[in-house]
Amino acid sequence: MTEPTGGPLTEPVLLTAPSGPSGRSGPPAPAERALPLRRPGRWVATVVVLVLASQAAHGLLTNPFYQWDRFAYWATRPAILDGLLITLQVAVCSAVLGLLGGILLALGRLSASPVLRSLSWTYIWLLRSVPLIVVLLFLYNFSALYPSLSLGVPFGPALLTFDESEHAPDMVVAVVGLGLVEAAYTAEVVRAGLLSVDQSQHEAAAALGLPKRYRFARIVFPQALRSIVPSYVNQLIGLVKATSLVFYVSLLDLFGSVQSLGATYPGDVVPLLLVATAWYVVLTSGVSVVQFYVERYYARGALRSMPPTPLQRARSGLRELRARFRKETAR
Repeated sequence: MTEPTGGPLTEPVLLTAPSGPSGRSGPPAPAERALPLRRPGRWVATVVVLVLASQAAHGLLTNPFYQWDRFAYWATRPAILDGLLITLQVAVCSAVLGLLGGILLALGRLSASPVLRSLSWTYIWLLRSVPLIVVLLFLYNFSALYPSLSLGVPFGPALLTFDESEHAPDMVVAVVGLGLVEAAYTAEVVRAGLLSVDQSQHEAAAALGLPKRYRFARIVFPQALRSIVPSYVNQLIGLVKATSLVFYVSLLDLFGSVQSLGATYPGDVVPLLLVATAWYVVLTSGVSVVQFYVERYYARGALRSMPPTPLQRARSGLRELRARFRKETAR
């Protein structure tokens, strides 16, 4: 006796698409097109920013108070360019002195010697606590406190004596003052970068029997530079702007030249200040460009793909525009 149809022994039924009028299966329903998420707030913010930026640019270009014709006249005058050259010299020499001193101070703070740690900490604490203008003025009047300096046996006879006022011109005073203060800030930047290197790197290098100098120069310091460079570039930008204070130690840098010319031509104070602003922007922008390529160089091995350069970004943007244009024309 057989089971009735539809009982437990019935074979499974296959489901098919509904047939059309002719009995054939109809075409599959078209997939719905994905619509991008609408973000009205982003568009509103973009419009507001563009309107404000255009208004600011319009006011900057059309306001006669800025005297852009006088700005063009003063921008490349010999007095301005001479002051710019002095600013570059002071900034470069102070940066080198500050970097070398900062590395030594950072190593002193990380040293196993309690004397080196204490002296390094005291120096950093003192120089970061005193304003830069005070340090510059103190060094500028240093010859009044110590007319002559000598080297010799402590509490004994002097072996070498020289006149401080003859060996400390204004340029030296400015470089030494900026370099001493810069070293205190750079030391903390370098120390933070060295501490950011994972301890396993130190242990692996020690397990291989590598000398300490080789470990520091080829393993620890290159990895620390990834953390040091961004913070140190901020210090360099601050140093470039801090060179404007050397005017108070009788050194006519860029800002000092602008101040002197402004006193001689009081009607051109605003365009002269704009000239100084423009040149400082150029200098700090150059430092930022160098920062990008240094960071890109030391990012090798840490990133799967290197960040594109501005030229590479421009080329990729042009390729995308061409591809979009071809698609639109093909339609």
